[in-house]
Amino acid sequence: MKFINKKAALIFGLSLTFFGTAQAQQTPKKKIDGVVAVVGEYVVLDSDIDKTFVELQAQGIDIKNITRCEMFGKLLEDKLYAHQAVQDSIVVTDQEVHDFMNSQLDQMVEQVGSIDKVVKFYNKKNLEEFKTYFFDIVKMNKLTSQMQRKVVDAVEITPEEVRTFFKGIPKEELPVFGAEMEVAQIVINPKISDAEKQRVMNQLREIKKDVMDNGASFYSKAVLFSDDKASVPTGGFYKITRKTPFVKEFKDVAFSLAEGEISEPFETTYGYHIIYLEKIRGQELDLRHILIIPKVSDEAMKEAKEKIEKIRQRIVSGEISFADAARSSSDEKETRNSGGLLVNPRTLETRFELTKMDPALYSQVADLKDGAVSLPLVDADEKGMKHYKLLTVTNRYDEHTADYAKDYLKIKELALKEKQIKAIAKWTEEKIKETYIKINGDYRDCKFTNNWLKK
Repeated sequence: MKFINKKAALIFGLSLTFFGTAQAQQTPKKKIDGVVAVVGEYVVLDSDIDKTFVELQAQGIDIKNITRCEMFGKLLEDKLYAHQAVQDSIVVTDQEVHDFMNSQLDQMVEQVGSIDKVVKFYNKKNLEEFKTYFFDIVKMNKLTSQMQRKVVDAVEITPEEVRTFFKGIPKEELPVFGAEMEVAQIVINPKISDAEKQRVMNQLREIKKDVMDNGASFYSKAVLFSDDKASVPTGGFYKITRKTPFVKEFKDVAFSLAEGEISEPFETTYGYHIIYLEKIRGQELDLRHILIIPKVSDEAMKEAKEKIEKIRQRIVSGEISFADAARSSSDEKETRNSGGLLVNPRTLETRFELTKMDPALYSQVADLKDGAVSLPLVDADEKGMKHYKLLTVTNRYDEHTADYAKDYLKIKELALKEKQIKAIAKWTEEKIKETYIKINGDYRDCKFTNNWLKK
């Protein structure tokens, strides 16, 4: 499947795998200062190429096999997408850009230690200059991605097209799919006592009282008591809008507060919170919060283990199937209705390729025989909450050359990608013809796949 995978990288890969626009191995003889290309109302500077190389290096990406012509070709593509997005009235609001930019800035600061170090890394004089530079990049990237998504999302594929695609693959290039398995689980959560919930609520009320009545620092309280590890270093600080991907209960409380107000304790799936609203900036809130997760008692863990052991015994004795036990008894809503079947987060299918499987999950099921049920295992969810679970392997698939009947969904995905690639190529060809494009200097010597020079 080399002919598919190579092309698919152009659209569906990481930022590294986009270099198909310019195939030349020829590097410009000398550097040209200033504008090296114009695409619609967008320009490409020679320094833009250098900056992109630097940014890829900063991400740990090997750039030694990427030529300047290839990098230049990628930038031309980006500008064409952004230009056409404007022509098609695709709107990216300043608020969207600011939200994304602030989120990215927070991640950058977390990685390097301070905003000053971020500004220094990008060789900007101050934060204001950096934000202006970063804003323009983010906006163009969003226009680019939305335009490309618009082209790709319009592509559909029929079963007959899938069949034709599969028949057209040379026998020696048929993909080989690795060994896979399907896994199901039953989860039993230990019950948190009402007394423990009340203890947490009382603790949060005491923190609120100390801040409001005694002038205690909410920042310090968050550092000392919050179970939200991500925000502890910043004293529980978050900047959010209505579109920030926080749970609904949290945003509902945050947007109900007045500036300077501290909420009453409230519950989400993560535990119990209080929020201090520092500043309202239009549709954006500066807030601090404290999360306290109720503790699970040893007695509750013991009861959960006893419950799951009884479930296992009923399955092993043949009284009930694993799937029916999951539907009737599992505490995991996401898998309960499917009989406990896990969904592969990479493919959104129920099959897990063994070589790409999460090592922790693989170690738990690797030695299970067909139909066997694991002993109760202690695990923890993404919030750190412990639970017991049972695992079973429901199906196994040996490594094999692609089979149309058995692997239809995988083949359909490959066929759709191929059709999307062709749609992108056709779209690019058409838009190049109708868009003002000028390439200057030695960059005209690059041997482009796309007809940027309009010869």
